[in-house]
Amino acid sequence: MPLTQTPDELSAWLRLSLEPNIGSATACMLLSALGLPDQIYAQRATALSRHVPDTLARQLAAPMPADMAAQVESALEWVQAPGRHVLTLADPTYPQSLLTIADPPILLYVAGDPAFLQGPSLAVVGARNATPGGQENARAFARHLAGHGWRVISGLALGIDAAAHEGALDAGPQGAGTVAVMGTGIDRIYPARHRDLAHRIAAHGALVSELPLGTGALPQHFPKRNRIVAGLARGVLVVEAAKQSGSLITARLAGESGREVFAIPGSIHSPLSRGCHALIRQGAKLVETASDITDELGGGPVPGSSLASVARSRPQAQLPAHPVLDALGFDPLHLDAIQGRSGLDTATLQAQLVELELQGRVARLDDGRYQRLP
Repeated sequence: MPLTQTPDELSAWLRLSLEPNIGSATACMLLSALGLPDQIYAQRATALSRHVPDTLARQLAAPMPADMAAQVESALEWVQAPGRHVLTLADPTYPQSLLTIADPPILLYVAGDPAFLQGPSLAVVGARNATPGGQENARAFARHLAGHGWRVISGLALGIDAAAHEGALDAGPQGAGTVAVMGTGIDRIYPARHRDLAHRIAAHGALVSELPLGTGALPQHFPKRNRIVAGLARGVLVVEAAKQSGSLITARLAGESGREVFAIPGSIHSPLSRGCHALIRQGAKLVETASDITDELGGGPVPGSSLASVARSRPQAQLPAHPVLDALGFDPLHLDAIQGRSGLDTATLQAQLVELELQGRVARLDDGRYQRLP
């Protein structure tokens, strides 16, 4: 990529991002007080100690350690390849929306096009162990939003995140695309099964991380990742979430940063609806269609934006009603409960459930229950 800073200037930014015991909030305070990173590193320890504890002042005034110098060199080599970028707070292409959060990352590693970090965007997040119905909702909402100019931001995780990225990509080259914010170094795809999805996102959007190259998946990294997801977007849509879901952290951070929070309601019997219902009780907007979101954000009405209209936009035969589906309803049920409602014998019921699974109208969950699909 063409560098907007000299290698020495970028090296100073990279070093500041790698300094142990100095988070983004402290780094931003030093930048505000002393200027750019190369000016920070030009200070003596006595001057630095006016702003940070003596141990950190001595750390910043000392020569760069050899292991840190090797990390900086690796990053400088990484950014030379096409489609790779390091955006610092001093870079004019740094996403302006992140400047409004309490602790913006001092730099971002980007694989793909940094332009995807600008413009109207919505975060779509939810449970990793999402139901098939929840994943289909995420995919349909994301596909429609991306098709109507809204970039989809998510976290590359299993379940709802992956479905949201896939839905945005399904909108095709005319769609607004998608951005995946990673909780690992940008060169470490997690989970590994999303390697192909990550490559598609980099080709038609952007992968983003504030973490150094080579950083693995550690639990403490994901809440930090979530603040970037919330900060990049004008609002956050939670599709499915348990009561203690990490998606609720993203929603809380979005609310604290002045973003809108949206939630899709679900069955009162589903544990994965409880987080969404809690958000709605706390003031999140209940949404059933994509236009519920765009109307609230001031993007104007989106014609035919209900999930039903999304489904109708794909050519398919109208499927007839089915007595097993009538018995199943819209809540997941075990076989014996479906049998009690339908009155069918076990062999007949199992045969019809298999047929419905093959048609894509029913899914068997990991716990043995069956769920009707949208």
